[in-house]
Amino acid sequence: MISKKITVTNSVGLHARPATYFIQKANTYKSFLWIECEDRRANAKSLLGVLSLGIAKGTQVTIIADGADETDALEGLANLIITGFGE
Repeated sequence: MISKKITVTNSVGLHARPATYFIQKANTYKSFLWIECEDRRANAKSLLGVLSLGIAKGTQVTIIADGADETDALEGLANLIITGFGE
């Protein structure tokens, strides 16, 4: 199991469209994936779970990956957030 902390930098945070991109990317990996915000954790492959965290711009999140492709999954999701979802 590995994890990485990242600050969300895109203008709307992880809502609607960016959250959809995030879960679509997460679902391309076989590993179990979670996203944590403060003391709450959600399945990174669940749109409702990710939206329920209410992640806004400037929020620090932790992505956690556990499985065969955990390194690729962690880097892929981290890069998606770091690049601002292509905004």
